[in-house]
Amino acid sequence: MPTDPEQRRAARHAQPHPDPAPPAQRKTPITTDRVTDAALQVIATEGYDALTIRRVAAVLGTGPSSLYAHILNKDDLDDLIIGRLCAEIELPEPDPARWREQILGVYAQMRDLYLKYPGVSRAALAMVPTHLETLRVGEGILAILLAGGIEPQAAAWARDALTLYVNAYVLERSLVRQRQQHPDHSWVLSREELVDRFSALPADRFPYTRRYAAELTAGSGHDRFDFTLTLIVDNLTASP
Repeated sequence: MPTDPEQRRAARHAQPHPDPAPPAQRKTPITTDRVTDAALQVIATEGYDALTIRRVAAVLGTGPSSLYAHILNKDDLDDLIIGRLCAEIELPEPDPARWREQILGVYAQMRDLYLKYPGVSRAALAMVPTHLETLRVGEGILAILLAGGIEPQAAAWARDALTLYVNAYVLERSLVRQRQQHPDHSWVLSREELVDRFSALPADRFPYTRRYAAELTAGSGHDRFDFTLTLIVDNLTASP
């Protein structure tokens, strides 16, 4: 196995093989998988903002320098984290008759996985995907869109738009949850309080906000998520 971190990273992206089993030792050795496990543990319990190389090293009971034999930097750790989550996403065989349903299903899986790890979608934002599992999911989404007859350029941009929305949606949900858990969360308003405030606005300046206060604040669970993804997907037209 290459000893240089950059060579190790290149090898990891080129061949989907786990780290070879080390010889039996009294102390459990550090591996790429253990580093990823520790990083996800930090995010699950403390949120993505708490994720640092030093914090991951502390979970593993070692020093930060030990991790650099397996990862390059924080960006590389982000790549591993998203790759691990993408490995759990099940991709259907593209079906031209059910491609819309399939796209919504894949992105719902991504949403639910990310929601388990507060703020983790920040790791996916502005990241160039190189992990094989991340690329596998991207390939699967593109295959479904193409099976639906979507023109390749439109399919490529639609994939970007859908993925960006999922990342932003999950990040917002994580931030709201985090703020609700803060000791001083009294400023976080309920739907009823929002409706009351909107309804009390000056009618001459905010006629529509007042009139449609209920609609503006409606939606429970993932209603808005389903609405937005369906809106995007249903406006994709198959090429002649």
